[in-house]
Amino acid sequence: MSKQAKERRLPPSEAMSKVRSLRTSARKLNLVAQSIRGLPVQRALNELEFSPRRIAIDVRKALYSAISNAENNHSLDIDSLVVAEAFVGKNLVMKRFSARARGRSSRIEKPFSEITIVVREQGEAV
Repeated sequence: MSKQAKERRLPPSEAMSKVRSLRTSARKLNLVAQSIRGLPVQRALNELEFSPRRIAIDVRKALYSAISNAENNHSLDIDSLVVAEAFVGKNLVMKRFSARARGRSSRIEKPFSEITIVVREQGEAV
């Protein structure tokens, strides 16, 4: 006997992707997430393609993953998808030290963060 399948947390017209270990601070990642929130997916992909921020490349991969999940796993029409949610969370922080003058040291923190992208199928109104 196998385990029972979990119920979906999202409605049938939504699909999600989550990236858990992005090597940037949540504050910088949230600037990129704000730029795509609420946009149609094609326009959001264009925003990320021409964004000057380094982390936009990884956010673009996450958005492609959400689009693929919508198309392959949930049979949604990719032309009518909209970025419904894009939210950011903190993850682990690597702690390092830097040698300073007179035998002292200071702490360097290298934060990681995570992003969750939810795409929703809209009707013909888009």
